[in-house]
Amino acid sequence: MASSVRRSLMTALLVAVITMSSMSISLAARNLLQTSVPNLPGNIPNLPKPTALPPLPTIPTLPSIQGNNVPPLPTIPTLPQPSTTLPPLPSISIPKIPTVPQMNLPPLPATSLPNFPSIPTTMPSIPFFSPPPSPSGN
Repeated sequence: MASSVRRSLMTALLVAVITMSSMSISLAARNLLQTSVPNLPGNIPNLPKPTALPPLPTIPTLPSIQGNNVPPLPTIPTLPQPSTTLPPLPSISIPKIPTVPQMNLPPLPATSLPNFPSIPTTMPSIPFFSPPPSPSGN
């Protein structure tokens, strides 16, 4: 009981805080919209002109090779070729997988399932909430 009262009180407090904060935001926005443009001075100071960038350094030149002083690339040695032929692969006989015999299961008896109670579809009458009986006419 106390937790439901506390929960509803916290919910009401949260709604009140959100409402107050949104009202203050909307008032601030309206105030910004209604303000006039401020009077700026007639001469706006100019920004200083940017200075020129220093020149980029020059790329050094690589030394050129005079004559034929470049050593030749190493050669990749070739692997020796097999001189004999490989023997044929042995033939393997795969055994046949036996089939699983089929089994006939007996049918389940009808009384093996428990009886579930039926769900009532009518609302039972509660004496405190039902109307009083009509007076009998004598």
